[in-house]
Amino acid sequence: MPVFTPHTTDTAPAAARPTMEGVRRKLGQLPAAVGLLAESPELLKGFLTVNGIFESCALDPVEREVVVLTVATRNECHLCVAMHTATLTRHGAAPELIAALRAGTPLPDDRLEALRRFTLAVLDERGAVPEEDLTAFLAAGYLPRHALDVVLGVGTYTISTFANRLTRAPLDPHLAPYSWEPAA
Repeated sequence: MPVFTPHTTDTAPAAARPTMEGVRRKLGQLPAAVGLLAESPELLKGFLTVNGIFESCALDPVEREVVVLTVATRNECHLCVAMHTATLTRHGAAPELIAALRAGTPLPDDRLEALRRFTLAVLDERGAVPEEDLTAFLAAGYLPRHALDVVLGVGTYTISTFANRLTRAPLDPHLAPYSWEPAA
């Protein structure tokens, strides 16, 4: 028996309903994960709020997706990998870039690879990034502000990946073409 209820706007806690309606209006549908996360209105609203802030940071859309997919593959969130593969596809990202991100292998673009490696260093070192890793990131043309934006993205998508894994959030049907499983 499932522990987490896949809520609708009719069954969700009252505090989650306005947030769910906002998601439905924005996306035209209510993702299954949103219904599951609605069990905690604060988590749902908190993730969506911090995600909106991350979306406005100084990293460009593809750079943000590099951070997200690096976190998602590291944390083995099949839903986030599928969802953000679809996002990168909509942004017109090169298939080689998407494949490398999904596989966790070096990226074909040196600047984006520096971003991926820095994101991994933030994750692996829990923020205490070695000086040489920070220097390499900055040498790739990023600014100190971007380093902090990576931390924002890591925090944002730690919430999402952990919550989706805990609730065993399923893929919505439109994401099936982007399904992903971690390497064995």
